[in-house]
Amino acid sequence: MIQITELRLPINHVPQTLEQAILERLKIPLQDLIRFEIFKRSVDARKNVELALIYTVHVSVKDEAAVLSQWSFDGHIKPAPDTGYHFVARAPELFDERPVVIGLGPCGLFAALVLAQMGFKPIVLERGKAVRERTQDTWGLWRKNVLNPESNVQYGEGGAGLFSDGKLYSQIKDPQFLGRKVIAEFIKAGAPAEIEYVAKPHIGTFRLVGVVERMREEIIALGGEVRFSSKVSEFLIENGKLEGLKLEDGQTIATKRAILALGHSSRDTFAALHSAGVYLEQKPFSIGFRIEHPQSVIDRARLGPHAGNSIVGAADYKLVHHAKNGRSVYSFCMCPGGTVVAATSEPNRVVTNGMSQYSRNERNANAAIVVGINPEDYPGGPLAGIEFQRSIESKAFVMGGSNYEAPGSLVGDFLKGQVSQEFRSVLPSYKPGVHLTDLTQCLPDYAILAIQDALPHFNQKIPGFSMNDAVLTGVETRTSAPLRITRGLDFQSLNVRGLYPAGEGAGYAGGILSAGVDGIKVGQALALDIMQNITN
Repeated sequence: MIQITELRLPINHVPQTLEQAILERLKIPLQDLIRFEIFKRSVDARKNVELALIYTVHVSVKDEAAVLSQWSFDGHIKPAPDTGYHFVARAPELFDERPVVIGLGPCGLFAALVLAQMGFKPIVLERGKAVRERTQDTWGLWRKNVLNPESNVQYGEGGAGLFSDGKLYSQIKDPQFLGRKVIAEFIKAGAPAEIEYVAKPHIGTFRLVGVVERMREEIIALGGEVRFSSKVSEFLIENGKLEGLKLEDGQTIATKRAILALGHSSRDTFAALHSAGVYLEQKPFSIGFRIEHPQSVIDRARLGPHAGNSIVGAADYKLVHHAKNGRSVYSFCMCPGGTVVAATSEPNRVVTNGMSQYSRNERNANAAIVVGINPEDYPGGPLAGIEFQRSIESKAFVMGGSNYEAPGSLVGDFLKGQVSQEFRSVLPSYKPGVHLTDLTQCLPDYAILAIQDALPHFNQKIPGFSMNDAVLTGVETRTSAPLRITRGLDFQSLNVRGLYPAGEGAGYAGGILSAGVDGIKVGQALALDIMQNITN
C-alpha cells in the first residue's frame, strides 16, 4: 500500500471529498483506486488559520510500483509501513506449563491477551475485584467516605487507567506498531472505531468498563483463567529462579514464569519482592497538586475563535517550566472537561487523580501540576520512595479533615501563601470534598516554591491559568512508581530467572497505551523463552 501524509481538507468536508483528494494527489483515475483507509486524522486548530482536518491515509492502487516511482521525489508519498500484528509463537498442542500474569491493569490485560491468543492459557492473578464490583467500591469512597483497601481506584480489573481519561496516546517509540494492536483490541471489544485514527484518542471511564470485561472474556474463552481477590504475598525463589507464588489466602501456585504487571501502587507487593531478594532500584517521580479551571477558559486560551467547535472538542494543554530553584514543574494527565477523583489505596491517606468521560463535557478542566524529584530527595533503600509518598499522603489526610476530604486552596491565595476562606467562581469537583487550608504546608518547601514560581509563567502561555479563583487540590503523588524492578534485554529480572517486570509498576510505562504495549512486549518475550526451552 501507499502512504500519503499531510492531506488537508476543510473541517466540515463530506466523505467523498477525501477520496477525491487522494485521486488528485496521486493523479490517478477513479478506476485505479482499489481502496483506502484513514491511518491518522488530526485537527489544525491554530488561532490564525482556518480550521482544517489533516489526514494520513493508506491507499491501494492497481499499479503501486509505477505510482511510487512517479512520486519518488515527494516525501509525503511513500510505501505504507506494515502495521499489522504478527504473533511471535504458538504454544504446542500438548504444552501444559501455564505462565502467570500478576495484575489485570492495561499491562497485565494485554500480556494475558497475547499469551492466550498464542495458546499459552495464562493464569491471571488480580488482587482486586472484577470491574463492576470494583466500580461500586470506588464510588463508596467518593460518595460515602468509605475506603476498601483492596478495591479502589488503584486495585482491581482495569487498573488505575480505568478511572482516568482513557487516553490512548503516548510519546513512546513504537517501531513495531504494537500500539496499533492495543487500539485494534480495544475496538474489537467495543471502543469507538475512531480511536484508530484520531490524533489524541480517548475512550473515557464508563466505556472502558465494558471494553475491559469483553477482553477478559476473550482471555477465558481462549483457555486462560482469571482469579480475582488473589493477592500474591510471597515469591518462591530457589537458586535465582522463580519456582512458585504464595497467595495471601495460603494457596501456592507452582510456576516458573510470571509477569509482574503490578501497577505503580502495589506497595505491599514491592515489599514482598524486596524481601525475596529481587533486584529493585530507586527512580525519579513527581509530586504536586491538581489544578482546576473552567473548561471555557482553557478553550478560549488554546483555541481562540475555534473554541466551542464540536469537532475540535474540549482543549487540552501541556506545560513545563524550569523554576528558579532548579526544579522542573510540568502538567501531567490533563483531563479536559473532567473531574478530580479520590485515588488513595491505603487507609488514612489522601491521593488525587484526574478522570474524564468520553464526552469530556464537565464544567472544569483539570491537570496535575507536579514537581520532579530524585532519589536524593528521599534517601534510603529501594522502598524509600514509598515511605516518602506515604508521609505526604498522610499529612494531606489530616489537613483535609481526617475524613478523606482533600486539602485545597484558591490559586490566588496559594501564590500569596495564605488560607482561602471560600470557593468562588470555580467549584472543586473532588469527592468526598475539598477542605480549604494552608496548602503550602502539604509538600516540601522546594516543591511549593517551584509551583509558585511556575504558575505565573504558565499564565503567560495560557491566559487565566493563574486566575485567583482557580482551585488547587492536594495531593498528587502517584504519577509513576517510585522504584524500578529492573530487567534485562530478555525482559526478565536482573537476578531472578522467570520473573518478567512490566508496565508502570516496574517503571517501564506511563499511561494506558504504553502499558499495553509493554505488556505485549513482555508477553512475547515470555512466549519466546518458553519455545526456546522446548527446542533446547
